[in-house]
Amino acid sequence: MVSRFTIILLLVAFLNALCFPLITLGLTHVSHMTFATLRAVSAGLVLGVVAIMLGRPIPTDFRSWIALTLIGLGATTLAYFGMFHAAEFVSPGLATIIANCQPLIAAALAFAFLSERLRPAQYFGLAIGFLGIVVVALPQLNIKQGFDGVIGSAFIVLAAAGLAVSNVLMKGVRHRIDPLVAMSAQLLLGAIPLAVLALTLEQPFQIHFSWEFVFSLSVLALLGTALASWLWFWVLDCLALSQANAFTLLTPVFALLLGIGFFGEQFGLSLAFGLVLTAIGLVIVERYGGS
Repeated sequence: MVSRFTIILLLVAFLNALCFPLITLGLTHVSHMTFATLRAVSAGLVLGVVAIMLGRPIPTDFRSWIALTLIGLGATTLAYFGMFHAAEFVSPGLATIIANCQPLIAAALAFAFLSERLRPAQYFGLAIGFLGIVVVALPQLNIKQGFDGVIGSAFIVLAAAGLAVSNVLMKGVRHRIDPLVAMSAQLLLGAIPLAVLALTLEQPFQIHFSWEFVFSLSVLALLGTALASWLWFWVLDCLALSQANAFTLLTPVFALLLGIGFFGEQFGLSLAFGLVLTAIGLVIVERYGGS
């Protein structure tokens, strides 16, 4: 039943919500791809050390490493590239709406490639939850016109598609690769293209080290990436991808609530209505989930 994993999924959604303010805080001290690389490498190394200390098996077959490379390109390279750059072009509200089409993309891919068949009520629940995100983010919209809006939206879609594809691939390798090893490997492999971009396009060694930067990188890497990734991979070993993915709809909701609590944002009628819709969607997906 999905209900016994609800706390874990809520925690993952909350940890993912922490990433947005931490990225914003960190980018005042370091360039985009350099920060993305540091995030991926730090989290990957932490998970790798834990995996080695626990004696987790390292895959030796070529097929597994190809799968881990593809997962890394989706979940780390494409997703981080899109997320870290989109803020330059589109408003947070628009980014929230587009990024949270990821569960719907993943549901379609899981249907096509993993033979996951959700009940009609569950697909309806996903749609209701996504509608709640739209209602929550609608007042935040401040769409920039012209090419900037198009390229910014493309960055967000790229990130969402990368995450969706990697989630499908993760589900496919869950029985032959240890979760800790898988998450460590995909982060480190996915960091390679990011590092190349940082070395080519930025000045990666010009970092303003301060307590704000150290705090943002540490929490982002250890909690928002390493812990969240490991818990997510573990959940995927037990649940259907589309069922677990429904809880990612709560990430922007948590992010907005954090904004209210720490950044002075206002709690309005649209936010309340959106929260209700998202909660209804999650309840539907969870209630009609299989054993």
